[in-house]
Amino acid sequence: MTSIVVIGAGPRGTGFLERLAANAPELYAGLPLDIHLVDPHPPGGGRIWRHEQSPLLWMNSMAEDVTMFTDDTVTLDGPVLPGPTLAEWAGLDGQTFPSRQQQGAYLRWVYEEAVAALPPAVAVHEHRARALRVSGPREGRQRVWLEGRREPLIADLVVLTLGHLDAELDGEQKELADFARRRGLLHLPPDFTADSDLEGLPAGEPVIVRGFGLAFVDLMVLLTEGRGGRYEHGEYLPSGQEPVLYVGSRRGVPYHSKIGYGWEGERPPLPRFFGPAEVDALLSRPGPVDYQRDLWPLIDKELGFAHYHRLFAAHPERTSVNWPDFEEKYAAAAPGSPELHTLVAASVPDPADRLDLEALDHPLDGLRFGSYDALQDGLRSYITADLERRHDRAHSEDLAVFLGLLSVYGQLIRLGDIGGRWHGFFSYLASGPPGPRLRQLLALSRAGVVRFLGAGITVEADEERAVFRAGGAGVPGEWIEARVLVEARLPEPSLERTRSPLLRSLYADGADATPTGLLSVDPEDGRVLERGGRPHPRRFALGPHTTARAGGAFTRPRTGGAAFRQNDATARTALALLRDLACRERLSA
Repeated sequence: MTSIVVIGAGPRGTGFLERLAANAPELYAGLPLDIHLVDPHPPGGGRIWRHEQSPLLWMNSMAEDVTMFTDDTVTLDGPVLPGPTLAEWAGLDGQTFPSRQQQGAYLRWVYEEAVAALPPAVAVHEHRARALRVSGPREGRQRVWLEGRREPLIADLVVLTLGHLDAELDGEQKELADFARRRGLLHLPPDFTADSDLEGLPAGEPVIVRGFGLAFVDLMVLLTEGRGGRYEHGEYLPSGQEPVLYVGSRRGVPYHSKIGYGWEGERPPLPRFFGPAEVDALLSRPGPVDYQRDLWPLIDKELGFAHYHRLFAAHPERTSVNWPDFEEKYAAAAPGSPELHTLVAASVPDPADRLDLEALDHPLDGLRFGSYDALQDGLRSYITADLERRHDRAHSEDLAVFLGLLSVYGQLIRLGDIGGRWHGFFSYLASGPPGPRLRQLLALSRAGVVRFLGAGITVEADEERAVFRAGGAGVPGEWIEARVLVEARLPEPSLERTRSPLLRSLYADGADATPTGLLSVDPEDGRVLERGGRPHPRRFALGPHTTARAGGAFTRPRTGGAAFRQNDATARTALALLRDLACRERLSA
């Protein structure tokens, strides 16, 4: 019997299964096939979106912005099969931010629909276990070894859709963990916050938190409302069980709020300055692509085009020239050139209406505060201004930039591993928390439950005083001491430090890893690349641990959906290979 093993049953595995079902009538009609789905967590939601987590935890996307189904904006060879968004399926107000449990239920339904849509001769077998390794000859059937099972699953093809993974501690984290063990302190390393053991964080005591992204937001929720506090009339009423969270990061500010309104009117025609032709040109050059030198100028110009297209279309009163003239000169100017800056300054009178990505990326650079109290006031003003702007249609050019970010991500996939700077910038600007979460953060700050450390945070282990110390660049010379340090971020994907025995075995077996530790895959169909660049004929991989990682966990409707395109290409390649193998088996029988 022809068989395929899919390792990982979360959103990516579910999306891949949906594409298998969509393409099977064309590419695999009437042939028998066993699909083995391997994951220790329930199919659909997987680990991150499982039902067994706090109902207080939300998605950071509005219900109307989450879909698992293709539409006619997606470029793919397989059939477009529309389906409901999360809002439509669950009957939710599209502008609400659902709980992770609600999203898990939606994913479970999508999974069940995909299974039901498979041809009658295709059977799905669920294995609630961890995959430990894949073995087998390069040109022959693969063996997938599962935890707690003596005999392997036999597979003609293996597809890894693993999602986010745990990692071993890096050098700094090992030193901090060792210090904490020796001196009776508590150090929580990077982890998925819902899986962290927070019981040991003492009420009323200071806790240093390094990281100001979505993992911090989850931590904040679980240590406040999760410990009995509540919000009334915009203020936080403590339960008395909360620790005091001293939070800082490299930027020193939370991720930008999710935009609180939908798109209206003409969309910017993207891609314009960073599309397939530009990627082809970069790929044809000798040597590696440098992010700062080769990519950033193109990204800057593309996002600038999206920004100004919207500004001129929706708010022409805030411009001083007509759009055709501006567009012609903008297109002719070199990315980042003085001519481009001069054009923008002459055409957009108010500096607040101009796009400055460097200033957005480093909002506290050079700022100094006379005291920690002054820093708190400054950060509260910054967060308040961000909330107001991101919920004001008068600044709808911000939403155009968001669409530009999605377009850029779709192009960058073809370039493989470009380092972590782009992904961090994208997450900061486009994948931040819901507005209500930032309003809660402000209330917690006023209540003294959260204290800001600012930008350029430094953490030290003080052996003499047996404490962790943290300080920021905004208040030089001032330090906070605490007996608890929490690293509020997910582990970086890395083949060399992953705790996944499966990925470690693939790496040992010859799979190629990039300098930053991502699994190298063919961007066209997701085949795992071996060292030397040769694609493995029977192993595929999709997801954030690969060089073809796509932006965001889920796709907005009508935004092209790079992950859909990847899933479809991999599913079609897999089905064609399985069909050929099945026909060969029939002929030889």
